[in-house]
Amino acid sequence: MIKNGTFDINIIRKFYESFPTKVEEAKQILKRPLTLSEKILYAHLSTEEPLKDYIRATDYVNFSPDRVAMQDATAQMALLQLMNSGRTKVAVPSTVHCDHLIQAYKSAKEDLNTAEITNKEVYDFLSAVSNKFGIGFWKPGAGIIHQVVLENYAFPGGMMIGTDSHTPNAGGLGMIAIGVGGADAVDVMAGMPWELKMPKIIGVKLTGKLSGWASPKDVILKLAGILTVKGGTNAIIEYFGEGTNSLSATGKATICNMGAEVGATTSIFPYDKKSSDYLKATERADVAELADKIIECLQPDKETVNNPKEYFDQVIEINLSALEPYVNGPFTPDAAHPISEFAKIVKEKGYPQQMEVGLIGSCTNSSYEDMSRAASIVADAKNKNIKVKAQFIINPGSEQVRYTAERDGILPIFEEVGATIMANACGPCIGQWKRGSDNPERPNSIVTSFNRNFAKRNDGNPNTHAFVTSPEIVAALSIAGDLCFNPMTDMLINEKGEKIKLKEPEGYELPPKGYDMEDSGYIAPITDGSGIEIKIAPDSQRLQELKPFPKWDGKDIIAQPLLIKVKGKCTTDHISMAGPWLRFRGHLDNISDNMLIGAVNAFNDETNSVLDPETGQYTGIPKLARKFKAEGLGSIVVAEENYGEGSSREHAAMEPRFLNVKAILVKSFARIHETNLKKQGMLALTFVNKDDYDKIQENDKISILGLTDFKPGKNLTIELTHKDGSKESFEVAHTYNEIQIEWFKAGSALNYMKE
Repeated sequence: MIKNGTFDINIIRKFYESFPTKVEEAKQILKRPLTLSEKILYAHLSTEEPLKDYIRATDYVNFSPDRVAMQDATAQMALLQLMNSGRTKVAVPSTVHCDHLIQAYKSAKEDLNTAEITNKEVYDFLSAVSNKFGIGFWKPGAGIIHQVVLENYAFPGGMMIGTDSHTPNAGGLGMIAIGVGGADAVDVMAGMPWELKMPKIIGVKLTGKLSGWASPKDVILKLAGILTVKGGTNAIIEYFGEGTNSLSATGKATICNMGAEVGATTSIFPYDKKSSDYLKATERADVAELADKIIECLQPDKETVNNPKEYFDQVIEINLSALEPYVNGPFTPDAAHPISEFAKIVKEKGYPQQMEVGLIGSCTNSSYEDMSRAASIVADAKNKNIKVKAQFIINPGSEQVRYTAERDGILPIFEEVGATIMANACGPCIGQWKRGSDNPERPNSIVTSFNRNFAKRNDGNPNTHAFVTSPEIVAALSIAGDLCFNPMTDMLINEKGEKIKLKEPEGYELPPKGYDMEDSGYIAPITDGSGIEIKIAPDSQRLQELKPFPKWDGKDIIAQPLLIKVKGKCTTDHISMAGPWLRFRGHLDNISDNMLIGAVNAFNDETNSVLDPETGQYTGIPKLARKFKAEGLGSIVVAEENYGEGSSREHAAMEPRFLNVKAILVKSFARIHETNLKKQGMLALTFVNKDDYDKIQENDKISILGLTDFKPGKNLTIELTHKDGSKESFEVAHTYNEIQIEWFKAGSALNYMKE
């Protein structure tokens, strides 16, 4: 077991020594009290960045994060780029976590064995590159990246970036933790400043205290309904108020984790006794001791709490005492329904009422507290002779959680009622689930403790209605097998024909006997990895060396065909699906065959079906893009709001770049995806007038004019040439600053860095 202070303690001690001075300097320059987010941001300004009052949502700022974390799916592309960076060792502590490539099918042991065989080439590559560059490596089965980070690396007041959109999980311990693409991670690992638009700050005041069936998950489920999937874009959600003190550290992490679903840059809670308790329970008493000495720096200034409207860009208040459980979905995480209204909605909308599978786990809800509270409900049902009617699947968050929950009799409670304990991995949450349905398009309902519920995400079935809720409600609905069951008010009939009410959940925030495990799954890098040679087989179907993207040719983009005009929601799952495609995350050519195959064509309402202007026939999107590329043509993608919502996966930006797409023109972007496009040398453009989206026709040739004078704040011009020869034009906007324009000209940020 990893012991006290093994990771980063010297870095943390050094940071805490300078943190109070940096906070005081920022307050003097800004001439006002600071929110917690501002304290951490200003304390992490890059050395060459002047200390001044940066304009939120406008100014680009360079930061120096303390560490980098990568999961195995995104790490492949990040490390392939790192190999091209010219570095010999990472500049900041970094880790790789093998959690995405394990498919949930039979059981933890069998699935892990299968994964180690199936993914051996990739695991060997990740392990070797980690050793070469001084990166910590967490083996398959060690746990889900964000739970492992919370247990080992997250520290109050720190700043980290991670190649996964749910990196903000670490905000539960008072850390600014931000999801990014692999190119951003390479910048930080290579010792370069990391650029971010100074975020707005949304203040969420929590009052009261949770009770009964309500859980921390319900805070973010309710907030998702208030903010919608893009309401947090370019903003940090900072929680404050006396209500924060009553929430466990892992509960706070759950809330921060799912802030990604409203587009937030990150989310954060202040440091308090619960944070200290968790640090001590996870053998980091030295960190807690250091944090306790500077606690004022790890909490917002009192003036910002007492008069929040003056210091936050938006203020939302949630009374925990009045909060009831929520069930969100289907198909979008912001369709928020209080459980008291959910049955009515299920019937009105005609959702399949039978609840077929309950899934507990994911990086959002797989802590010891989650497991113990859900298990208490299952145990109560068993004691009252009520059988579990739905299939039940459990994914513990880490080996530490799994081992401790096994030792304390929590996992056996689930197994006694027929639940399957899967590997400590992401599994069904990211589509790594071999469900084994007889009809892959049959309408059905599942309920999960996950974070996302886009169509096809969990099992590939477009008609699986996935609902997101707390582990407690997953357990209750699994027992009932009925979406319309409300455990707060409804009775169940047991095997004796008696009417029974389930007891309210009970559990432990931290294990009473402490955490334990036999093998954490961590492998430290060797001291000198310079002698390690990384070899990729030329005929490998899993890995492919990256070749630099070509530089801009110095000209405007003239008369390029439309590839697709996307209708409606277009997340990174639509642009570059996960599930079975995860196996190609290290092979850009192979994975490009999934580019935009989930996007709906506005002209025929079909997926992966676009017009080939030469033949007049409809064909697949990657196939047409490859045809254009072979003919020396580029193409243009047009889409609607919040394009690139969801995962941080930069493959959704690299695939279009690889297939010679010249620009993505949309009504609005999700933050991470817009940055990923810029990093890869792509043009990310937005309509000035959103109605201009309607002007684009299926056979259009599209020109982008003004690139020869590409400047920050200066609009470009789109010129459409329609099939009949007529033309029309309109302005489009961009958010490129001077350095990002240099990335575009160089062909990518990595090209620019090497230059």
